[in-house]
Amino acid sequence: MHDPTLKRCAWVPPADELYCHYHDTEWGRPIRNDKALFSKLIQDGMQAGLAWITILRKRDNILKAFDGLDPDIIAGYTDKDRERLLSDAGIIRSKLKINAAIHNAQIFIKMRDEENLDFSEYLWSYVGGDPIINTWESRDQVPVDSPESIALSKDLKKRGFKFVGPVIVYAFMQAVGMINDHEVSCHAYGPHI
Repeated sequence: MHDPTLKRCAWVPPADELYCHYHDTEWGRPIRNDKALFSKLIQDGMQAGLAWITILRKRDNILKAFDGLDPDIIAGYTDKDRERLLSDAGIIRSKLKINAAIHNAQIFIKMRDEENLDFSEYLWSYVGGDPIINTWESRDQVPVDSPESIALSKDLKKRGFKFVGPVIVYAFMQAVGMINDHEVSCHAYGPHI
């Protein structure tokens, strides 16, 4: 049970247990594990055109259906896997998003195995290795993208990634703590390094 007396960012519905838990324990906390970052990037891509709560409510099903969003497994998915996913009502059944997850996993593997790139170091280099900590007083001040998300989006697209526009990438950067956009009055505001 979440503490209803805690001050949270304005975008968090105070009566929504799932949203409060996500905000209090995950959102804005730095992630530096390659596979965890890949998983979040895919989840944020799946959100395109949907509310984040839709992904949160389906996340357990998504993780189960996509083998934990492990790029080493997803990269080898076949047409049979695609059919299985498209028939799974517990996930986001978008052919484009399912194909993008598989395609993005293959690019992740290529970056790691052929280019010898550490995915975490690569992503975090766009913020100089440390979280950008903003000082927003209200959610109206929070932008939908930034120079960093635009630059990262451009490079991800150049590498062939799908569903990585600057707005999606900005939401991803917020979620994984690369950009701390908790409002200054929020109990979770501050460095979580």
